[in-house]
Parts: sequence; C-alpha cells; structure tokens
Amino acid sequence: MRLFAILGIILLLSSIYWAVLAPPTTQPEMIWLIVGEKMAQGNLMYRDILDDTGPLAAATYWLLHIAFGKSLIAHKIIAGIILFVQIIYINQLFNRYKSFDESTYVPAFVAGVLVHASFDLLSLSPALMGSTFILFSLGQLFSQTVLQKEGNDSVLLTGIFAGIALCFHFPLIFFLPYMLFMGVIISGFTFKQILLSLTGYILPFLICSTYYFWQDAFPDFLSKYILTSRNMDIYVHVRLRDTAILYAAPILFSFLGVILGSVIKSLTVNQQKQLQLMLLFFIFGAASFLLTNRRAPYQFVILLTPFAYFISMLFLAFRKKTLTNGLSISFITLVPLIGYGWLLVKTSQNSLDTYGVYSKEKHMIAKGKKVLVLGDDLAYYKNAKQVTPYLNFHLSKDVLSQSQKPKEIALAYKNLRSEMPELIVDPEGIFEGFLKFAPTLKETYRKEGQYFHLK
Repeated sequence: MRLFAILGIILLLSSIYWAVLAPPTTQPEMIWLIVGEKMAQGNLMYRDILDDTGPLAAATYWLLHIAFGKSLIAHKIIAGIILFVQIIYINQLFNRYKSFDESTYVPAFVAGVLVHASFDLLSLSPALMGSTFILFSLGQLFSQTVLQKEGNDSVLLTGIFAGIALCFHFPLIFFLPYMLFMGVIISGFTFKQILLSLTGYILPFLICSTYYFWQDAFPDFLSKYILTSRNMDIYVHVRLRDTAILYAAPILFSFLGVILGSVIKSLTVNQQKQLQLMLLFFIFGAASFLLTNRRAPYQFVILLTPFAYFISMLFLAFRKKTLTNGLSISFITLVPLIGYGWLLVKTSQNSLDTYGVYSKEKHMIAKGKKVLVLGDDLAYYKNAKQVTPYLNFHLSKDVLSQSQKPKEIALAYKNLRSEMPELIVDPEGIFEGFLKFAPTLKETYRKEGQYFHLK
C-alpha cells in the first residue's frame, strides 16, 4: 500500500509537471487536430487532405472534432482513457493466463509508471490507438498458447485485431509476421488456421480500400498511406539519442527482469512460452519504428506491454521485501525523473521548437486568415484556418515540385484556385518555384520575404 501511495503522489505531481513544462501542442497533435477539422468540413482523407495518418485514426479525429471541436484537451482525456484501458487489460491478461505464480497488481503498477517516461506518451497518437488492438491480438495468442484452444474464433480474432491496428498505424504491419510466426511456433496454428488468421487480418484493410475505391480515391490511399512510409522524408522531432535516454531505465529494468526473473525462479512450460512471446513482441515492436515518418518517443508506446511484463518478472523474482522495495523505489523514481529532467533541460535550451508548436510574434501575421504553410513551422495555424489539401509539408512539396508531370501541376493549380489562401508561408521556395508553371496564379500574389500575400 505504501508503494501505491507513492505512485499516486507521483502521478499527481507528474500531471502538473507535464502541464507546466510540456509544449502546449506538438506538431503531430496540430496535424491531427487539423485532420479532424477538415474531415468535419467534408474533405476526404488522402485526396483532399495530404497526410499519412491512418484511415481509422483520421476517422477518430473526425468524430472527436464533431463532438468537441478543435480541442486538444479532449484528445488528452481520450488518450488517458485508452492508456488506462491498456493498463487494466495488461494486468488482467497476465493474471488470467498465470504469467506469474500469483495474481498481482504489479504489472498495472509498472505500466502506470512507464507512461511517464515521456510527456508525449499521453497524446492521442495513431500509434497509441493501434497498439491497443495489437494488445487485444496478443491476448488471443495468449489464449492459444496457455489453454491450447482449438477454436477458430480466437484465431480469427487474432488476425482481425492486428488488421485493425494496421489501419490505425501502418508501421504496425511488422506484427503480421510476428502473428504468423508465433501462431505456428508457439501456438501450433494449422495451415487452415493460418489462412483464417490472414483472412481476418486483411478484412479491415479491404474495408478501408473499398471505401476509398467508392470515393474514387483508392490510388491516393495507396500512395499517401501505404507507400509513403518508404518514399517520404523522415522528420526527426526528437533525436534517437534523446529517445534512448528517455527509455534507458525501462530497458535496464527489463534486461534485469529477463535475466534474473528466468534464473532465480523456475518457469512453467506455459510461462516459458509467454516469455518467448514477449521477447519477440519487443523485437517486432521496436522494429516498427523503422517505418515511422515522425521520429518521436510516443512511437514506442507499443513497448508498454513487454516492458510491463519484463519488469514485473524482476519485482516478483525476489522473496525479500527489502530488496523488492528497493528496486521498486528506484524504478518509480528513475523513470519519471529522467522524463522530467529531459523535458526541463530541452525546454530551457529551446530545443523543442522543432517538436512543439509555440506561438510567437511573427505568427500573428496569420491570425484570422486562410493560410497554407509550406514548411515545418505549424504555429501559423494556431489562430488561422488551414486551406488546400497540402497539410503535410513533406508530402506537399513532392506534389508541388512535379514540374515534369503536367497533370499534377494542373491538379495543384485547381486546388490552390478553389480555396485561394490569403497567406502562404514559403520558407523553402516551394510555392515560388511552382508559380513558374502557373503565371496566372502569380499575378494574384505579392511576395514579402518568405510570405506570399493575396492581392
């Protein structure tokens, strides 16, 4: 009870700390808010909104905008609810299938602390929403492994949940080979069950594809969501070195949990299978980072489950309460402390300007106007309306630079003419280069530095 009291105090203090130090909005959060707003206005994802957000994630932002408007607080609350559901599910999963010798709340305790490794884990990201369904898919694999079920319903659900996760966040496609490999090696899937699981996996993607086919936007869906992970520039919000610092403590405690937890205590056959499941889950979850376009700590939210499992193994391996309490106090101190310390240092050094959206005096030029930003500074959208499909700069610059494709130029000209931004922010000269192929459009704008104003 003492440890839970300490955890409660830490959670309360951390919420206040994040609210004071964290950026008011991050660049990804700004994109997601605008996606929801534009979809609520009747725009179609990928055709009318150029971004690589997953179709089901975009639909979620659309529904939230209809219900709450352009509210970041609503996103934060829903993210907190999803994380709470994940923590409860993780704890029930390990207890139900006897992952440890006794029923315990330690996994929930550990997961609650891990959430505070980085402030952006509390954002409503596609990675967070997709990881929830990967967790549900893992639960079905656990049922196959532990209970040796022969029922096909669990096999089908394994694929369906993983397929839904793919439609939230494309990098989670890495869990397709994980699902198949674990199903065959650990759970003993037959060939018929493999086909059934694959059918379930493909079903959500086929539904999304059919929808965009009906909307005459299937090529846009493929190019902007599926292929963009390999073709688009990677934007590094937080360097990999800083991300490694944030996750250093969870990695260290997980390593100790795997080594000591499997040596000090003898594992049953089912527990050995679960350990193999979680080890490979960790490997495939970390590998999904390779397909992410936005490099930020929140992308590793998928590792919450294996971290909770490995660290719980460490805490439950020792019978001496003094040693267990020492490890627990070290854990609940180090994880939030590193996260808070990193955020404090980066904020004081103004190193989060490329990740956070900070309104400054120069951004007031866009207040109340229809704006198009062809750059990474999204603060111009804080008090303005984003217009034209060109939301994601890294996708937009490729489209607007297609001088060798008259069809692309004509489409871009039509899109710009239809909404006519009052202000275009063009720090890299993308729009200026485009005007060489659209002389009639050039006559309607005057240039002032990096800005183009509508005459």
